[in-house]
Amino acid sequence: MNASVATADYLSRTAYGIEQALKTSIPQEWHIPARLREAMMYSLEAGGKRLRPILVLAAAEAVKNESDSYTLAMPVACAIEMIHTYSLIHDDLPAMDNDDFRRGKPTSHKVFGEAMAILAGDGLLSHAFYAVSQAAALGVPTDVAMAIVSDLARLSGVSGMVGGQAADILGEQGVTSITELEYIHLHKTSDLIVFAVTAGARIGGATRDQLAALEQFARKLGLAFQVQDDILDLIGDESKLGKPVQSDVQQRKVTYPYIIGMEQSLELVGRLTMESKEALKQANLVMPEKLLSIADYLMNRDH
Repeated sequence: MNASVATADYLSRTAYGIEQALKTSIPQEWHIPARLREAMMYSLEAGGKRLRPILVLAAAEAVKNESDSYTLAMPVACAIEMIHTYSLIHDDLPAMDNDDFRRGKPTSHKVFGEAMAILAGDGLLSHAFYAVSQAAALGVPTDVAMAIVSDLARLSGVSGMVGGQAADILGEQGVTSITELEYIHLHKTSDLIVFAVTAGARIGGATRDQLAALEQFARKLGLAFQVQDDILDLIGDESKLGKPVQSDVQQRKVTYPYIIGMEQSLELVGRLTMESKEALKQANLVMPEKLLSIADYLMNRDH
């Protein structure tokens, strides 16, 4: 089995485990309006790469390759997928990107209406913090769980993903500079990847120096991931992406190919991926192989 096939197999198996955990992540005994629960689970179970939760699990294992790493990190893996999913529900709304399809299925507001879609996103956002608390209940030290909660609030909030989303809405082609575009991508996309990697590393018992190196790895990887998304929006296969291509062009969104061209964008993905791997090597982890292989896999992805 070659490295690419082995990585794809690992990603597929790990994504399946995450999806099984997500099915029971909202307690059945909680009294929730049925339509709200249905809307939340509709988007949460819609599939996707599950990259962010996979990175939580892979980072925990990379720092401390022990049998309980997977179990202890799973609630946090579910939490970041809830945050990511809520952001997609809101991003697809008519007031934002106004998209009809996500992951090959009609978007939440197309199925449940705008009001229920907004509430489903709100519900997933707040429930993510409950999910992190469950890691502490499983045995993650309280100070580690509190650091993860703090990171989640910061990196998913106004100084992180939400701030990036706001800058994205305010930006437009022909106006936004390359510096402003980097800000958008670093916060809209990279910050959640930084959270995923460092949260998993915290659970694995990473030192301060390891966390610093892993943050650089994740930040570079996240930026490469988003530049690749910009590229795929122009040249990707709609059937593989699960959403229409050329949507950024139609919405006059600023992208790396628009500002620096396709050739330089492809070169940038390669350079950022190489720099991310160099940062990872500086972390001196027990088992970094899966994180390294994920970085290579993402650079060559077609969806």
